[in-house]
Amino acid sequence: MAEKFKILVTDDDPDILEINSTILRNAGYEVYEAATGVECLDMVRRHHPDLVLLDVILPDMTGLEICKKIKEDPELKGPFIILFSGIQVSSDNQAEGLGVGADGYLIKPLSRNEFVARIQAMERIKRAEDRLFQTQREQAMIIEELRKAVDEIKTLRGLIPICAWCKRIRDDEGYWDQLEVYLSKHSEAVFSHGLCPECSNAEREKIKAQSVKLKATGRKKRKT
Repeated sequence: MAEKFKILVTDDDPDILEINSTILRNAGYEVYEAATGVECLDMVRRHHPDLVLLDVILPDMTGLEICKKIKEDPELKGPFIILFSGIQVSSDNQAEGLGVGADGYLIKPLSRNEFVARIQAMERIKRAEDRLFQTQREQAMIIEELRKAVDEIKTLRGLIPICAWCKRIRDDEGYWDQLEVYLSKHSEAVFSHGLCPECSNAEREKIKAQSVKLKATGRKKRKT
């Protein structure tokens, strides 16, 4: 089950703050409230909301300034920010807000249904982004684990003396080992013995020859 989506509503108008917060709580969200820029930044640091609904005009600083501070602070875990205004509503105002890092810009007033629908749309985008980030982080961890594993693998380097006749290899102490014994000492390889097709055919021919020889020997003994 997904964790409850957390929203911080920031507005210096107490009536609008209460109305928007109530609508979002009724829609199933976990809601926090702030009336100034300082309160907003403090709530973001303490509660790490998923989304900040931020009034553009506040008594102590602008919503654009707050947005920029949040987006530039790596410790604030990058919440989505929607700027909200009934005064600064021109296309230039909206472009400026998006330019400082806002993820959306809403114009007051909105109907309740449209307000909730837009928040839900942002929630879907934020959750998808979080899932992608988590997947990328897990992949990075797997890659790092594989890199460490490769670093730990023993490798064979340099000139290795091998007998041209019996294929034994001389180790560092002067002893001559079977190939698989030597490789087991100097690598993480595990051997599973079997016969290649050529050796298998050769062994069959040897067995057949021995069988024919034994039969011939048996017939000679019976004649004598």
